[in-house]
Amino acid sequence: MPRIQLVPAQNYPFVTEVQIYISHVNQGGHLDNAQLLTLVSEARLRFFTWLSYFESDVEGTIIVVGDIVAQYKSEGFHGETMHIEMAPTDFNKYGFDLQFRMSEKETGREVALGKIGIVFVTRANRKVALIPAAFMNRLSQL
Repeated sequence: MPRIQLVPAQNYPFVTEVQIYISHVNQGGHLDNAQLLTLVSEARLRFFTWLSYFESDVEGTIIVVGDIVAQYKSEGFHGETMHIEMAPTDFNKYGFDLQFRMSEKETGREVALGKIGIVFVTRANRKVALIPAAFMNRLSQL
């Protein structure tokens, strides 16, 4: 199977930092792959908060994760602070990809690249919805 190769976004308008706790580390002594999703999910929530939204209310819609892909570049270890950058890219009428780049804060060592497929859904019937125009307007101001 060919390895996943991701190309970083040209610009990451959002940045946050999250520390790797001992509960994020596996028996191999490094960041567990399931816990990578936990850290990225926290960063995603902070991204929407930065835009003044809750994931449960983006202009009357909710967001769901349609898919996620990650490419590991190096190990992350207990006590390190991850610098997580995010950029909305690859828009379609129902959503977009939220690209992320994770690196260790002190050294800048790249830990992971990835993207999260965001899909907008109506709250009432849980059906796929168009991206709200007001949300797109807010993103255009980044």
